Amino acid sequence: MAVMTFAKAINDALLLAMTLDDGVICYGLGVDDPKGVFGTTLGLQQKFGTDRVFDMPTSENAMTGIGIGAALYGMRAVMTHQRLDFALLSMDQLVNNAAKWRFMFGGQRGVSLTVRMILGRGWGQGPTHSQNLQAWFAHIPGLKVVMPSTAEDAKGLLLSSIFDPDPVIFLEHRWLHNLKGEVTSGDYRIPIGQAKRVREGKDITIVSMSYMTIEAIHAIDYLASKEISCDLIDLRSVRPIDWQAIFSSVHHTGRLLVLDTGNLTGSISGEILARTIEACWGTFVSAPRRLAMPDYPEATSPSLTENYHVRAEHIAQTICSMVGRQVDVTTLRQQRVHPHDVPGEWFSGPF
Repeated sequence: MAVMTFAKAINDALLLAMTLDDGVICYGLGVDDPKGVFGTTLGLQQKFGTDRVFDMPTSENAMTGIGIGAALYGMRAVMTHQRLDFALLSMDQLVNNAAKWRFMFGGQRGVSLTVRMILGRGWGQGPTHSQNLQAWFAHIPGLKVVMPSTAEDAKGLLLSSIFDPDPVIFLEHRWLHNLKGEVTSGDYRIPIGQAKRVREGKDITIVSMSYMTIEAIHAIDYLASKEISCDLIDLRSVRPIDWQAIFSSVHHTGRLLVLDTGNLTGSISGEILARTIEACWGTFVSAPRRLAMPDYPEATSPSLTENYHVRAEHIAQTICSMVGRQVDVTTLRQQRVHPHDVPGEWFSGPF
């Protein structure tokens, strides 16, 4: 085990995958930049050369097609977008080619393509550089969609994604890159579709994803001092979803709150509520709820986004309402020492 940042864990996984398999290539805008995509690709080109680690012209649809073609010839392509928003120009390749290939050709060949996309808010990114569109990708049969929230999971899930025989969308929230944690050394892989219980409790089930897991931990640990016990399930992937983990927890607690980094309407959280209500209707002791972003784009001005995002105090307030308790969350709100748009002093632009 070693303590490292989320970004370093990504770098460690890429380094290991490229060492294990000469067919792994890593490319995209900025992979050879001095900052190395938040530090995740630093040193790779120096070690493996420009044939395997390289920048690309600004043509997202074309570079995705290159990855699909490489995968069909037996390589394992890892493509990186510095923002999820940039990947929208490649939706035709992802949806109509990568995702459909195995189905259209009788299961004979899949597309082993991993597409890394950075998402999330901060530094005034605004409406076209901060979108959380995981529900778009999760809607497409044939795509797997992974959203790690810890350094350990980032490494283990990225390795599984790279060596998966089919396309994987790997979503990294930019507020997580400097998060530190213990990471298993060597070839450590986490199965895609296996959720993780982060906290154990009996009063309510909290289902979260990506950065929302961090906000949930703050809220849950605060409420534990108020004798409110929460079961926290970190999805880790939103396609496939570990339904059994969710259903099992809800059968135990009788309550469900789902946290989503995306906009409310058409979200992953809505799908989780719908399926859990279908499967666990007789179990609920209160109406299930969800917290997500409002149904309008994120503004650039901090004054306009002050109350846009779900934070720990909102989660705590909702939990208290659902379990019938009144708890003052002022202290929890005051623990936030940085502006809502910036997680720490280390966080800076332009991406």
